[in-house]
Amino acid sequence: MPIARLSDLADSSLAPRLVIKVGSALLVGPEGVRRAWITQLVAEIAEARGRGQDVIVVSSGAIALGAATLGLEKGGRGSLADAQASAAVGQIALSGLWAELLGAHGITAAQMLLTLEDLEDRRRYLNVTATLTRLLDAGAVPVINENDSVATQEIRFGDNDRLAARVAQAAQASAVVLLSDIDGLYDRHPKLPGAKMIPVVEGVTAEVRAMASTESNSGMGSGGMVSKLQAAEIAELAGICLVIGNGQHERPIARIVGAKDREGIGTLFVPKRKAAARKAWLGGRLRLKGEIVVDDGAAAALGRGSSLLAKGIMAVEGVFSRGDPVAILDGAGKVLAHGLSEYDAAECAAIVGLHSSEQEQVLGYSPRSAVVHRDQMVLK
Repeated sequence: MPIARLSDLADSSLAPRLVIKVGSALLVGPEGVRRAWITQLVAEIAEARGRGQDVIVVSSGAIALGAATLGLEKGGRGSLADAQASAAVGQIALSGLWAELLGAHGITAAQMLLTLEDLEDRRRYLNVTATLTRLLDAGAVPVINENDSVATQEIRFGDNDRLAARVAQAAQASAVVLLSDIDGLYDRHPKLPGAKMIPVVEGVTAEVRAMASTESNSGMGSGGMVSKLQAAEIAELAGICLVIGNGQHERPIARIVGAKDREGIGTLFVPKRKAAARKAWLGGRLRLKGEIVVDDGAAAALGRGSSLLAKGIMAVEGVFSRGDPVAILDGAGKVLAHGLSEYDAAECAAIVGLHSSEQEQVLGYSPRSAVVHRDQMVLK
């Protein structure tokens, strides 16, 4: 039976493995570490473990902690160098805090620092999966953060919402809980009159995306509602539920999950589809090497499950090699799919619009069955 309501998150048979993401503003306040709040959250993690659930924590806060220690302005985000230095100092304090508080419950904490490339490269992604699996089997709670001390703008997630969803994919989790500064997804900006929170979302659609706000109330974190919806889409590809809930309360998990006499408070994203493991990884990639623009006929064929043929291509953009991930767009710029190209960019450009019978003369060899095969493609 799949997860259908927030209370199911407390059922180990329905949700045997949880990923809990904690934002910077929840961990660090104006006076420093919010130790009392974190202690309550750790107690809830221990309770989940007692119910037989595995728990993975994706924890922000290293930059904020390090900036306070170093006395850097703008929370350590004034420059890339400030952020990297702050992360290097703050990560020690952050991991030590989690280890101490989890240890008080007899739980071993394990630190994992990841970069975008660790989850975008297929081999490294599988290594992450293996490490997480072994840690959980050994009874540890992995505490994960982006490795901001070495990450640059080009090779970073930029927010831990999407990192949490990718980690959930790698760990084959049941659900992701994003603890934030808002109760859930609203049908419009929550400050506007008449705004209503949506308790359940079945699949992220264009209508749902239109409800998102890029604002984050704290000003300390890097992820607004847009990044949370992107995380929900990443989780959905792997058939994983995602929850947005308010972490500003004591015992936030209990408030989100609810009880027999009280409904939980949050937005539950229920996946409407589930891709195979490799396609889920591919569809969740955040960095692509190029774009292929297709005509209406090709777009319709892709929707029916067909491979992408050169005949339907209108334009090729970017520099990529065979096997690199590319986005497939329609003429209006809408992303239709992600896939692995069977040709490099120059070859793709050379055979744009050509029928298979015409391609050998241009390529100098027999053409492959498709530019992007359906087995190496996931629809968006």
